[in-house]
Amino acid sequence: MSDLTRKTAAELAELMAAKQASSVEVTQAHLDRIGAVDGAVRAFLHVDTEGALAQAAAVDAKRAAGEELGPLAGVPLALKDVLTQEGVPTTAGSKVLEGWKPPYDSTVVKRLKAAGIVILGKTNMDEFAMGSSTENSAYGTTHNPWDLARIPGGSGGGSSAAISAYEAPLAIGTDTGGSIRQPGAFTGTVGVKPTYGGTSRYGLIALASSLDTPGPCARTTLDAALLHEAIAGWDPMDSTSINQDVPPVVAAARNGDVAGLRIGVVKELGGEGYQPGVEARFHEAVELLTKLGAEVVEVSCPHFEYALPAYYLILPSEASSNLAKFDAMRYGLRVGDDGTNSAETVMSLSREAGFGAEVKRRIMLGTHALSSGYYDAYYGQAQKVRTLIARDFAKAYEQVDVLVSPATPTTAFAIGDRINDPIAMYKNDLCTIPSNLAGNAAASFPCGLADEDGLPVGFHVMAPVMRDDLLYTVGAALESALAEQWGGVLMTKAPELEVTR
Repeated sequence: MSDLTRKTAAELAELMAAKQASSVEVTQAHLDRIGAVDGAVRAFLHVDTEGALAQAAAVDAKRAAGEELGPLAGVPLALKDVLTQEGVPTTAGSKVLEGWKPPYDSTVVKRLKAAGIVILGKTNMDEFAMGSSTENSAYGTTHNPWDLARIPGGSGGGSSAAISAYEAPLAIGTDTGGSIRQPGAFTGTVGVKPTYGGTSRYGLIALASSLDTPGPCARTTLDAALLHEAIAGWDPMDSTSINQDVPPVVAAARNGDVAGLRIGVVKELGGEGYQPGVEARFHEAVELLTKLGAEVVEVSCPHFEYALPAYYLILPSEASSNLAKFDAMRYGLRVGDDGTNSAETVMSLSREAGFGAEVKRRIMLGTHALSSGYYDAYYGQAQKVRTLIARDFAKAYEQVDVLVSPATPTTAFAIGDRINDPIAMYKNDLCTIPSNLAGNAAASFPCGLADEDGLPVGFHVMAPVMRDDLLYTVGAALESALAEQWGGVLMTKAPELEVTR
């Protein structure tokens, strides 16, 4: 493996700024790494070799000309295949969009390009972000680099697997119920869900519009903060975008001082159903933060136990509305258009062929929940629970600055283990869903390996709306303390992948 692929994004940026390496060299090293190991990992759906090298060459030319560049200029990145990139295949992991090339860039992609960040390609995901394992992708399952027989999480398993396999130093994911944080926990990487509205949804293929949030994935807290700063900020193209300054996330990641910070351990997110090794690493991390000067107390959020059922009414309802546009009339898959079928028949045949089982399941759930006579009983009640969860957060933040819990109840499970048990699969998101329903900021940071299986455990931090900087303060403190024990970040303990090229 090239030394360049082992470096953090911040280290690569420093090398290029000092002209000790070019963006073309750095990009080619990561493209070579993808070629060497992605046959086993399957993190990417599309690798844009020509486009990535052209972007890298453009950054090198600007640097040679003395132009002022951003802090991540020339650094490569993997992009979740749910954000549009002009002229590059974008499928959202579905056969419905196979071969579709968007005519425009999403706001996130525009900001990545403006920052000089090189986009290597599009990463695998559960179809339309519906899933917790990437097993629902129409193009096959991504494998966890820590153990190729296990899932990398979902829906954004491709992005997290790519950085865990050293195929990219940075990645973009989207988080609707934990789809950045849960894969981060399962792959030993950092995954951050910014405040809802803190990053733009323009050009994001919608799953649930009141929940979807693009965010950064990286191997270190500082790298995630640098990427967060590059993509965040108000966007007039997104009606839910927050018109406020981006929180000082990079400064927080460089500081990491938790002395006097009030940390609340959520009583309801632990105990029965949680893997002992996960809970052990979590409590050790809490103890470390206490030794660093944080004030730790237990906090009760009684309505969190209803977050999962509320989420699985709200999300399918919004999804059934959002996915109605895939009707075979305007773009995407079109089946049965032989001149003998009606428009309704073509629409039905196309959806039957193009949508996977989980997508169909959630569309039916959502359509039923929104139907006449059931709206108030299901969707309306779920929204009331959502309000109660937001009130739990508000009350908790009167007592503490941040809340913490394990990021997931267990470590990564075996591929195929839960694919036929939707309820067991949905429970992966027990800890992450409340933050999506409330719209506040949250992140998962590596905190060790479980004793039972030697797999990564995530430490989940939740912060108030637009206090994303607090996430990075805690993450940086924990990362620094643990690095002294491990001799580096957790990824240094990951097994080396066999070259499959």
